[in-house]
Amino acid sequence: MSIVKSFSVGNGDMYYIKHDSDNFTIIDCCMPEEREEAIIKELKKQLNVKKVSRFISTHPDDDHIKGIECLFKKINILNFYAVNNKTKKKEDTDDFKKYKSLIGYNKICYLEKNLKRCWLNKKNEKRDGSGINILWPDTNNRDYKDALKKAAKGDSPNNISPIIQYSEVKGVNIIWMGDLETNFIDKILDYNKLVNDISKKSILFAPHHGRNSGKILNSWIDKIKPKLIIIGEAPSKDLNYYDGFNTIKQNTAGDILLDCTEDRVRIYVGNNKYHENFLKKEGCVESNNFGLYYLRTL
Repeated sequence: MSIVKSFSVGNGDMYYIKHDSDNFTIIDCCMPEEREEAIIKELKKQLNVKKVSRFISTHPDDDHIKGIECLFKKINILNFYAVNNKTKKKEDTDDFKKYKSLIGYNKICYLEKNLKRCWLNKKNEKRDGSGINILWPDTNNRDYKDALKKAAKGDSPNNISPIIQYSEVKGVNIIWMGDLETNFIDKILDYNKLVNDISKKSILFAPHHGRNSGKILNSWIDKIKPKLIIIGEAPSKDLNYYDGFNTIKQNTAGDILLDCTEDRVRIYVGNNKYHENFLKKEGCVESNNFGLYYLRTL
């Protein structure tokens, strides 16, 4: 059994995976001041029984690194993962300075397609891997190289985001795509048949917080056929609701927790009045340790 949590942090992303192995993964950081203490407390509690911790950064926009300085100060994170980049910003915030120092960290591991690393996706005699695979970027791809150059000149780093897959052998398959934008996604999904890697009845966190600007085109989403799309907390006017697909909307659901077993995913949310009828109702515990409410089961 593993736990995947998506924090409701407004216009930003922050997730963790409490793996069914001896691993704990945080993906991105966005800690509003009013939630910082509670988030740190929860992470410490969940991390307490794990030996291998890692932080994966999709890209260094403020809504993905806000509070990263505090996070690394208060939590012992062993490994830092990010794409190899030289992103420039108009303003060097404390969090961006921390990000840049981590890019030069002696335990940095650069993300790229088919990365193999002990305990990320390889096991040894000590412990199993985490089930995380990196589907993108291909560092030789021309469009990706162009995205790196633009970020290094001070343009948006959205399209340097990796595609991250967390999967269990007989269970869940979850995909993160950071803030990749529609035109860029359209260019790369056919590259080395990337869409086939994603298309495994996945749970998909919609790119760019669910914005229209990160919408996966119908020609591709019909091939991926996700079992569930989780739409983030961009302003409502900017969202694409992926009509015709099963969705959960974080801007009304609040925190979302996926309790993953071999044959099902029990879903808990922060808003006890939130409902989605496509899910199956089970007779199980109505709330969990962090004040969330049982929604239904996928």
